[in-house]
Amino acid sequence: MKILIIGSGAREHVITSALLRDPEVESVVAAPGNAGMAALVQCIPIDVTDAHSIGELATKLQVDLVVVGPEVPLMAGAANELNARGIPCFGPTREAALIEGSKAFCKEVMAEAGVATALAQVCTNLAEAEIALDTFGSPHVVKDDGLAAGKGVVVTLDRSEALAHALNCFSVGGMVVIEEFLDGPEVSIFGISDGTTVIALQPAQDFKRVGDNDEGPNTGGMGAYSPLPWLGENVVAEVTERVLQPMVDEMKRRGTPFVGVLYAGLAMTARGIRVIEFNARFGDPETQVVLSRLVTPLGRLLYAAATGQLKDFAKLVWHEGYAVNVVIAAQGYPAKPLLGTSISGVELAEADPFITVFHAGTELLGGELVTSGGRVLSVTAQAPTLNQARERAYAGVTHIEIAGSHFRSDIARNACTSDS
Repeated sequence: MKILIIGSGAREHVITSALLRDPEVESVVAAPGNAGMAALVQCIPIDVTDAHSIGELATKLQVDLVVVGPEVPLMAGAANELNARGIPCFGPTREAALIEGSKAFCKEVMAEAGVATALAQVCTNLAEAEIALDTFGSPHVVKDDGLAAGKGVVVTLDRSEALAHALNCFSVGGMVVIEEFLDGPEVSIFGISDGTTVIALQPAQDFKRVGDNDEGPNTGGMGAYSPLPWLGENVVAEVTERVLQPMVDEMKRRGTPFVGVLYAGLAMTARGIRVIEFNARFGDPETQVVLSRLVTPLGRLLYAAATGQLKDFAKLVWHEGYAVNVVIAAQGYPAKPLLGTSISGVELAEADPFITVFHAGTELLGGELVTSGGRVLSVTAQAPTLNQARERAYAGVTHIEIAGSHFRSDIARNACTSDS
């Protein structure tokens, strides 16, 4: 099987690594890829916002499957282009990807599917936003209706900050969704869907705030761990039955079947499971810890989803133990990351066979590895216990040197116990 993967982040790096473990995968090509992926596979420059170019490349390479990593090419119609060419694509069409591309659309689908979520109001102007903020009270939750690379959500006790975010969205012609705050721990669960059947992967928890103890602004994610020792054994089955499958059924009923990853961001509230958001692709950094533990051949799984054959797929198999991921971010992230900073120590970190360093914002410049984005590297470790995986991940982080870089020191800390 020949596979083309679209994207250049740590998510695409870990997907590539997992695909290469599948004995049925003959080759993988990445477009555009990154410095870490280039050490594993051929990387070809491409504009991921150009669906036609993606289709042309897939046709030229004669691939059997295209895996679209980020949300931007999905909303640009990459899957539509590939479907029109008869090339299997793991990733939803532009119409189905609206489940992430528009918060308002997603709320509408959830309502029709009977999926429990936060009460919300779609707002298009200042007056509506003020009413909604006062209706739902504090903490205030304001979401940019469109794509925002995981950073379009403001959760704050400060009404003026919430209103400022809404005004910023309105100023560029956008809408916002203002909703009630959902308390309780958050859980991420990926559903692999072929448009009819959905199979849930093991749950993970990520850490969105830039600083320890969930302080500071939201980011694309500063770390994650999986599985979750504190989560009930029946939660994944419940989420599949009450969240993932109803959404897949509703999208199919609408004539826009969802093929790809249905990412459910969940709050485990006192009133039960509530959906915070849906995304139309694998999440980063949760993918690093989830796919690192997957034994089932990933290429076969994604191909089965892209070709409508998930109902025939056997039960997924997982490595025992835990995985912990710590993101190292560039100086100034998330506001204005400093680019072009030298990176060293990756090889030292990966001297431990249970540690993998996935690249995100990296590039080779004159033969030197330097920063090219805000989230630079994802240090991911596996171990029999959560404590051991956490200790191993942070030991890996200590080997890496990037001037001015920062990371959270509390990833998975609260989930660790004396026997985990």
